[in-house]
Amino acid sequence: QPNAMGGREVGGLANQLAAHMDFATPNAIELVQRFWQAPNMDRKMVSRPIDMFQAVEQGKIKVLWIMSTNPMVSLPDTEQVRRALEKCELVIVSDCKQSTDTTAYADVLLPALPWSEKDGTVTNSERRISRQRGLLPARGEAKADWWAICQVAGAMGYQSAFSYRSVHDIFREHAALSGFENHGKRDFDISLFSNISEQAYQDLLPIQWPVTKESPNGTARMFTDGRFFTADRKANFIPIDVKEPQVAPDEDWPFVLNTGRVRDQWHT
Repeated sequence: QPNAMGGREVGGLANQLAAHMDFATPNAIELVQRFWQAPNMDRKMVSRPIDMFQAVEQGKIKVLWIMSTNPMVSLPDTEQVRRALEKCELVIVSDCKQSTDTTAYADVLLPALPWSEKDGTVTNSERRISRQRGLLPARGEAKADWWAICQVAGAMGYQSAFSYRSVHDIFREHAALSGFENHGKRDFDISLFSNISEQAYQDLLPIQWPVTKESPNGTARMFTDGRFFTADRKANFIPIDVKEPQVAPDEDWPFVLNTGRVRDQWHT
């Protein structure tokens, strides 16, 4: 999970919008809609991975583009995922490896970059954004994910909205959205970078967000003023109900079976 925080900052989960907003946050959809001038915004979150593959098997999703993951290995109920991929009318897979459990079901297989050839930023769990540069040039016809998405978007008629020429262009827009109508209301704010020059982006040193005009050197520790990003600015304590496992080992069934995954095997 090298860039889990960065993935969430850009809305990488089904229940999220970009810039740490989500569908449940009041007025967040309208805010993103205004920023991107996008009249046709989803009004509710899309299917999570398990629900998505069930929808694929039911024929509700007919085109699936899989990037940077290997669901035939990483998702539970492999047989269900297999049925879904077999039934899907068009399966596109972008991967840096030609033969995986998932690429075997690809109608279209696109060569992607591994992490050591990618160019952009990553964010770790302490909010520290780091500039990542490719260690090696791309091999063969491998292309960056953002480039591939822009090419498809352009072919579908959305060239003006996906006219990015570099990761620098995308980072500037990402930063601008984080500060759009923010005024200190949202935690994720790197608006100081919304006009960052290409050279400054290339030379960017690791820094912790928020990064704003008020905190140009980043923020090592948040909430030192005792104010939180809630409606009343007070911290909320949310009690939970502890749920015991539905099936517990007993004298007749003393073993617990897991999937066999280990930490460094996740997503293969």
